[in-house]
Order: sequence, then structure tokens, then C-alpha cells
Amino acid sequence: MTTTDHNGSVLDVQIGALQGGSADLRRFAGKAVLIVNVASKCGLTPQYTGLEKLQERYAEQGFTVLGVPCNQFLGQEPGSAEEIAEFCSATYGVTFPLTEKVEVNGAGRHPLYERLVGFADAEGHSGDIRWNFEKFLIGRDGQVVARFSPQTEPESDAVIAAIEGQLG
Repeated sequence: MTTTDHNGSVLDVQIGALQGGSADLRRFAGKAVLIVNVASKCGLTPQYTGLEKLQERYAEQGFTVLGVPCNQFLGQEPGSAEEIAEFCSATYGVTFPLTEKVEVNGAGRHPLYERLVGFADAEGHSGDIRWNFEKFLIGRDGQVVARFSPQTEPESDAVIAAIEGQLG
């Protein structure tokens, strides 16, 4: 299955870093990347704990989490870049990279999510992001290999198996 009608690597997309400048996704070439739209004031926000545990567990094996702040779901990520960074660091000890705040659905959907949303999860859902903390696993080749619902915990068996399958 292709991610959309785009053939390029997800890592070719340009996106800014949370604190300014480029997030330079090409630096993740050859790694497995779990891209997650995140929010600080969501019922699922405690998933930051599991995401950070994945980062710590697999970083040395060629893996990273990439958090993508989004304020499209009930305004649950209202903060500035500085506020988001401080919340993630102070509250959850986040060490994985975060991008600029973007839109993941609608007319203003960021090109990164244009490449992601065509990929279906195990239940067959493709298209619009359903809520904060929807997860996409990008393989070492820069292509989407798995999608997980917002309610799927980062440390679930399915997510762990998919990550380990890419790290081989």
C-alpha cells in the first residue's frame, strides 16, 4: 500500500523544528521513526510517558519518536513553541525531537500529513487524523509501514512488534 499518490520518502518533506529552523527529517534516513501528533492538554497526553520510554529503549538501535504538535482537536495544544517545549521537558522528560505546530487535517493540512493519511491502520482506517496521538511508523526506507489509532498505547504489543520488525 502506498502512503498517497506521492512516491517520495516521508523524510523528504520540509517541516520546521519546534524552536525554529528546520526539523530536517532527512537526518532520520536509515532509522525507524514513529511520527505522532501530540497535544499537552488532551486526555491522551500521558502517552508522552510511553513515547519517551520507546525513545529511551530503541534510540541506540536506530529509532526515534518525532512529536508533531497540533491544536486542531478541541484546542488541546494552545501553547507557544516555548510553552510546549517546557511542558514536554518538565512534565514528561521528553528527549525526542518536536516539530513546529501544524494542521494535520483540512485545507491547511501540512505536506507531511498529506504523505501519511493515505495509509490505513490494521482496522482499515485511512484518511483524516482522528484525534491527538495518532501514530505512524516510518521504516528505514522512509515509507509508512504502520498506522495506529490514538487510543493505541505507545508500549502496546502491536507498536513494539512493528518497531522491532523495522529494527530487525
